[in-house]
Amino acid sequence: MKLQCRIFSTTFNPERLRSGNKVLRQRLRGPATAAYYPRKVVTFKDLQKAYPDLETWDEEEEDRLEAIRVAKQKGKSAPKKKKTAGESKKFMGKKRKSVVIEQKF
Repeated sequence: MKLQCRIFSTTFNPERLRSGNKVLRQRLRGPATAAYYPRKVVTFKDLQKAYPDLETWDEEEEDRLEAIRVAKQKGKSAPKKKKTAGESKKFMGKKRKSVVIEQKF
């Protein structure tokens, strides 16, 4: 068996234990995955961070902020975040009534 493994360049495993060798022999997936996704191009926010003194106008961001402002005026915006656990409804919960069961013998 050892000679056969040496000839065919496989690992000698007479107890047939799971060693993970099958997975380790496979090709790496990292380069293929990296080549699949396109490289990141420079975004508008990157330009604003690089040149803060340059006056820029991001129309999509302005439209988003305008829609949020209109939704707030109508009362349809997201609720404000709670600052403490006491303000949160999650921690207040429903008060459970204690029930006393009397047993008659």
